[in-house]
Amino acid sequence: MIIRRASKNDIDAIWEILQSVISGGDTFVFDPTTPKTEMLDYWFKEGTFIFVAETNQSVVGTYIYRQNQPGLGSHIANASYAVHPDFRGNGIGKTMCKHSLQSAKEDGFTAMQFNIVVSSNSSAVHLWKNLGFEIIGEIPDAFNHRELGLTNAFIMYRKL
Repeated sequence: MIIRRASKNDIDAIWEILQSVISGGDTFVFDPTTPKTEMLDYWFKEGTFIFVAETNQSVVGTYIYRQNQPGLGSHIANASYAVHPDFRGNGIGKTMCKHSLQSAKEDGFTAMQFNIVVSSNSSAVHLWKNLGFEIIGEIPDAFNHRELGLTNAFIMYRKL
């Protein structure tokens, strides 16, 4: 697997991955019907570091990180990860997270924080814990899960 900076040539592949993730309504906060332009505007927002994971010259995952807060909070990164559904369970998320931790550190960030990890997303919670993240808070009814209704979410954090 190769992880590299995303280019404009990756937009359609990134959209396909993001659409598959948000359509489930169970992990990302975006409405499952979020239009392509709106989602890509968010993913490619100015100040965002955008990467893709490739296997056999196909984009199978994407991640971003950016400042979690402006100004005096700008030293903490925030990240999001998405893996194509056909490639889940192959360690792509783990590899992208490890890459993002190193890359964010090289870009001057001192920590990474996930603002909303859906508590029912046990595979993500388990993965992030295994990569050194701690749950530092729980937000009641923070996520309107498509199947479970209002669900708690965790704030997860780790130093870089």
